[in-house]
Amino acid sequence: MEEKNLTVIEHIEEIRKRLIVIVVFFVMAVIGSFFLAKPIIQFVQFRATDSGHLTESSFHAFTVIDPIAIYLKVIIFLAVIIILPIIMYQFWSFISPGLHETERKVTLAYIPFAFILFLIGISFSYFVLMPFVMNFMNNLAGDLGITQTIGINEYFSFLFQILIPFGVVFQLPIVMLFLSRLGILDPKKLVKVRKIAYFVLFVIAAFITPPDIMSHLLVTVPLFGLYEISIIISRFGYKKFLKAEEKRKFEEIKAEQQRQIDEVMGNLDK
Repeated sequence: MEEKNLTVIEHIEEIRKRLIVIVVFFVMAVIGSFFLAKPIIQFVQFRATDSGHLTESSFHAFTVIDPIAIYLKVIIFLAVIIILPIIMYQFWSFISPGLHETERKVTLAYIPFAFILFLIGISFSYFVLMPFVMNFMNNLAGDLGITQTIGINEYFSFLFQILIPFGVVFQLPIVMLFLSRLGILDPKKLVKVRKIAYFVLFVIAAFITPPDIMSHLLVTVPLFGLYEISIIISRFGYKKFLKAEEKRKFEEIKAEQQRQIDEVMGNLDK
């Protein structure tokens, strides 16, 4: 019972250490983001007006604290993105003692790729999807005879709602490769459930895009492409898993044979 309590305490202490590291790097990232937030906010405003989707007078602050609120939101968003690899590494360090050697190597190697895919996801959503979304909203407002008065705080909140889901969705190939590399996911099953997966991705695209067929297709097609890429990548991961399993079984058989030989030799010596 005491050993169990000690184990729990050790886990809590380990979590505390990991959280301290994350907090320290987060504070450093916040300080750096403090200088980056203003040019990024100005860039987003300029891009929104330069694209013709909004006018220079479109953005408004509806409350006194809106300017500081959006400033803090951008700072925190940037800080989290900057330290995302560190968060992933700290999470890996916490769970790695419970993983096999192969699993540790696999999970550690995928951290940079996961971060890169996250950046690609938010870049795609901002530079490709966002213009279509704003164009749809403007056309709809025009058809309904509505004059848009957009709050700067609401605009950036909506922007984050578009960026973050795509950053997460673009992790699909890494997740598939990771599960295949560990032997949890068989690529053949991905092929068999392709139609169901397409339907699920189609529904997801409907939730994260406006009811515009072009915007929907603009999201759905890349998601389908990600799924197909995931199948191809997972095949390589699964082959490595099978080879590792064959090697492991061969070593087990070899060790068992050696054990039997040693046992026979021991009996002869007697």
